[in-house]
Amino acid sequence: MDYVLTRHCQDALAKRQIRLAWLERALRAPETTEPDPVDDELEHRLVRIPDFDGRVLRVIVNVRKTPPHVVTAFFDRRRTFL
Repeated sequence: MDYVLTRHCQDALAKRQIRLAWLERALRAPETTEPDPVDDELEHRLVRIPDFDGRVLRVIVNVRKTPPHVVTAFFDRRRTFL
């Protein structure tokens, strides 16, 4: 899978203890996607992570760039199901 991690995303992954395999799962096979409410270049990809108590990982991607740029990733506490 071809993508670029922004510096912010690299820092967020380390700080939030998000595994790269989880991020790639969200990129490759999201359970759902949402448009960003502010920036039409961004897409939110969401996937449940069974290895992390089934919490929902939200990965925000700039889909207009080639390859796609991953802006950030975080566990979305407001989303308990998809």
